[in-house]
Amino acid sequence: MGHDLRTPLASAKAAVTSLRSNDIEWSAQDHAELLLTADESLDRLAHLVDNLLDMSRLQAGALSAVRRPIALDEVVPLALDDLGPAGSHVVIDVPDDLPVVLADPGLLERVIANLLGNAIRYSPPDSPPRVTGSSLGDRVELRVIDRGPGIPTAYLERVFAPFQRLGDTDNTTGVGLGLALSRGLTVAMGGTLNPEETPGGGLTMVVSLNAAPQGAAATRGEPGRREREGANQERPTTSGNETT
Repeated sequence: MGHDLRTPLASAKAAVTSLRSNDIEWSAQDHAELLLTADESLDRLAHLVDNLLDMSRLQAGALSAVRRPIALDEVVPLALDDLGPAGSHVVIDVPDDLPVVLADPGLLERVIANLLGNAIRYSPPDSPPRVTGSSLGDRVELRVIDRGPGIPTAYLERVFAPFQRLGDTDNTTGVGLGLALSRGLTVAMGGTLNPEETPGGGLTMVVSLNAAPQGAAATRGEPGRREREGANQERPTTSGNETT
């Protein structure tokens, strides 16, 4: 775990040290690239620290979920926002007429973002991950589907062990807390998170949550990046001074 903490910290420090150096006059492009390196490295470090803190709270029983009715098609765009540009390639097939679920919006967003982050990491460039939604009885399921290398059936449950990386051979993909934390957060919301083999190859993560009581109204959240960009594209330009 020390390696995972030191790597982004070292990258950010190197970038900042270079920017502060008086020995080199950086071009505008080099200056921007060094700032981007520092920013991305610190984002990775912050994400890792957040996961470590949340995992410790889960293990101590100090992290509670505040469940309320919420629509999945409201949470998924927010999780995509968390992924930045990588999230723009994810294929979404979540019907807007699905029953609303009982979940903690912030925790569910973290779960979906973690699952999508793993799916993106292992998906081939020409086969982006898909997110689908369906309902069965009093349960609503969200599936995060990838076409990556997959995991042997005998080892599927091992991916939820803390500090366990998928494949166990890659030292560049993080400390291995994302899936363990995602399952813990899902269970805290009264749901389940289970892996399945994707037909034809790959891994599917299935989040199953309780449907809210019939007639419960979902709390509407902030629009996601895709919705905001779509609104900007559809908005007619009325003057040259209009800002976007």
